[in-house]
Amino acid sequence: MERKRSDIIADELESLILDGSFSDGERLDESQLADRFNVSRTPLREAFQRLALSGLAEQIPRRGVFVRQPGPVELIEMFEVMAALEALCGELAAARITDEALEELRAANLRCQQAVEARDTDAYYRENECFHGILYRQSGNGFLEQESRRLHRRLQPFRRLQLRVRGRLAQSMAEHEAIVDALEAGDAKGAAAALKSHVAVQGEKFHHLIASLRQAAE
Repeated sequence: MERKRSDIIADELESLILDGSFSDGERLDESQLADRFNVSRTPLREAFQRLALSGLAEQIPRRGVFVRQPGPVELIEMFEVMAALEALCGELAAARITDEALEELRAANLRCQQAVEARDTDAYYRENECFHGILYRQSGNGFLEQESRRLHRRLQPFRRLQLRVRGRLAQSMAEHEAIVDALEAGDAKGAAAALKSHVAVQGEKFHHLIASLRQAAE
């Protein structure tokens, strides 16, 4: 499926913000960026909305859109909540997931594996989003699915950033396999534990994320 132009622009802007091309508090010039990406202002404004959802930008009425990066403490707190939400999704899905959805997860994992072999971080992340979206839906809890998707969108650029760490794609892939195995076995505790470990930013993952953010700020 062809990606929306606004999503492509949002991905590029996220990278520019995270690599330090745009500094914290800098105003994003709509006219200049429209020329840069050779688009009308409509897809650009849609991209700005996605940046605002992820916390990388703040839209101030009558003033414009400004770069904003969450600090390390705020990020870790959001990842803690994300890990808890996904663990609950896994716990509920272990009892509720359909055979068709398990097949969808296996298919998403196959595409993830192909991205790992191609060393294509962006393709992996797109399939990773699909994988997690299936899990949220299979929790069978509409409110939980909605909140999980909302926070997932907000953390999107930082989850993408993590995948750039050497060896993380293969590790993430192995964690996906463990999650599906637990769901297939109906192991609620195992699925919850596997998802919490997969998402939580602690230990080595914490240090990698903070180091990446510091490099982006330099």
